Amino acid sequence: MDKYREILRRYWGYDDFRGIQREIIDSIGSGKDTLGLMPTGGGKSVTFQVPALAADGVCIVVTPLIALMKDQVMNLKRRGISSAAIYSGLSRTEIITILENCVFGAVRILYISPERLSSQIFQTKLRHIKVSFFAIDEAHCISQWGYDFRPSYLKISDIRRLHPDVPVLALTATATPNVVDDIQEKLGFKERRVFRMSFERKNLAYVVRRTMDKQGELIHILECVEGCAIVYVRSRRRAKEIAVMLNENGQPATFYHAGLESAEKDKRQKDWQEDKVRVMVATNAFGMGIDKPDVRIVVHTDCPDSIEAYFQEAGRAGRDGNKGYAVMLYNDSDRNKLTKRISDTFPDKEYIKKVYEHLAYFYQVAAGTGYGMTFEFNIEKFCHNFKHFPIQADAALKILNRAGYIEYTDEQDNKARVMFTVSRDTLYRLENNSENEDKVIVTLLRNYGGLFSDYNFIDESLIAMQTGLKSHEVYLTLKLLAAKHIIKFIPRKKTPYIRYTQRRENTEHLMFPKEVYEERKRQFTERINAMIEYAATDDTCRSRMLLEYFGEHTDHDCDSCDVCMEHRKENNHGDATTVTQAEIMAILSDMKPHPITELNTIKRPYEQIDTALTYLINEEKIYRMDGMIFIGN
Repeated sequence: MDKYREILRRYWGYDDFRGIQREIIDSIGSGKDTLGLMPTGGGKSVTFQVPALAADGVCIVVTPLIALMKDQVMNLKRRGISSAAIYSGLSRTEIITILENCVFGAVRILYISPERLSSQIFQTKLRHIKVSFFAIDEAHCISQWGYDFRPSYLKISDIRRLHPDVPVLALTATATPNVVDDIQEKLGFKERRVFRMSFERKNLAYVVRRTMDKQGELIHILECVEGCAIVYVRSRRRAKEIAVMLNENGQPATFYHAGLESAEKDKRQKDWQEDKVRVMVATNAFGMGIDKPDVRIVVHTDCPDSIEAYFQEAGRAGRDGNKGYAVMLYNDSDRNKLTKRISDTFPDKEYIKKVYEHLAYFYQVAAGTGYGMTFEFNIEKFCHNFKHFPIQADAALKILNRAGYIEYTDEQDNKARVMFTVSRDTLYRLENNSENEDKVIVTLLRNYGGLFSDYNFIDESLIAMQTGLKSHEVYLTLKLLAAKHIIKFIPRKKTPYIRYTQRRENTEHLMFPKEVYEERKRQFTERINAMIEYAATDDTCRSRMLLEYFGEHTDHDCDSCDVCMEHRKENNHGDATTVTQAEIMAILSDMKPHPITELNTIKRPYEQIDTALTYLINEEKIYRMDGMIFIGN
């Protein structure tokens, strides 16, 4: 058995690789820059974890997903593989310890967020680390033509210059042909080397359901399809509303978005992964790097901005290879909402100039001054003062950022920090502390090291969960401990920042290069139009449309999407749908109401049951109310 298969068998228990995993591993293992295109669930992590264990040195994995870092480090350590992660929230002491362990060879795989690449401490230590290869996850983020471009990814080229002979493995689940070329150029590939896995998901049925009653249709779908589910929504407010609505209708649900405390996110994610709740209602902040293969259905109640985003989110269904469904709820108002996102994301240039001018008024920055000045930015106050809508103002600031006039960091989360000002012995002799103060002190000591020598980032929501206190009670207790000079406490701040990267210009001199405005707007418009075309079509196989968008051509239909099912129904008049109607009527033949979930006993595809049920209800042969179905009198 060769070394790669032996590593796979020893640590993962599999006898052989699947798909294009082996080709990618052989390529990076031979020291060649490599790009791997693998759909969600294709097994990307194995393609860098296995060769990392076969090579000398440290594999450095760049990924923007902190949840994925933590999850994979935990899983690797459980398998006996030394690994670590560096991300925002770690103290300087913790970061130095991790990097020194890398220098001395005690870590085989190091995960790091792209924002940390340019830090002086990382670059200094990197010079002394023996690197086996760099692995770049979510590599489409480096392409300015990708749907999720992140400027921090451009810093990857800096670390390549420090280790010019070390190969790079780039991995992504979503890349059009243009993005494939751009990734290799941005990463400085010595030669083109791309391995593609088919994006076709034969076990996944894509469905677009046209409906004016999205909530009713969502309940109907969840009643008809058994198993774990994800429901994607557009806003944080909607996530909570839909979760409440589902619970009220007998579907155990929780919600997830970026505004939740990290401990609360972890708890909700764990409850869902352990099947304590069936449905996760979430914004697009949820899902990347979440390893739950038995998701049976993913429902989008709102259309994403791009096919890339939709394909990645929908692909979280059926990763175990069993039947899965990706359903989009759509109506004519969605087309208008999608089209409006173009003008919201790319407001007129005159409007952008006005925002720039108002920003100078807001901070009293005179023309010709301001270079290097940094300000906390309260977007609500700014918009109130100058009568702007937050969505358009935010978009204008991002364009000014890309044009190089400012640096706009939206909602940077600076966690709370704590350091003890008394010695450990003195701490244990303290009297007259309240019960809450003692609880918080004990929890701090249990969870965080080095508190007596340096500031440590802390998670107030985690302390709240472990002490049984509310978050505001933890905050007040920390303030009281600081007032007693037992600790130094720097409260958490979650606020955007504005930094002038050049002196303030007069608005008439502002220039927006074509690649910053016109070209980006064209690309965004094309993605929006592709999303509308996908949702609105009723005559082309949906799987074929998705594959062709990513440059993969096929000569066959999927035979499982809603379009294919409709064609099959039209071609078979006395077909399975009619038989399914008869089976439904047989269940109701006793003339009593039955739970709609009883239709799951019919051993036919969901689409057939759904089509038959819809037909019978429309023809008023049966009725549905409060989760029950029955034959009318």
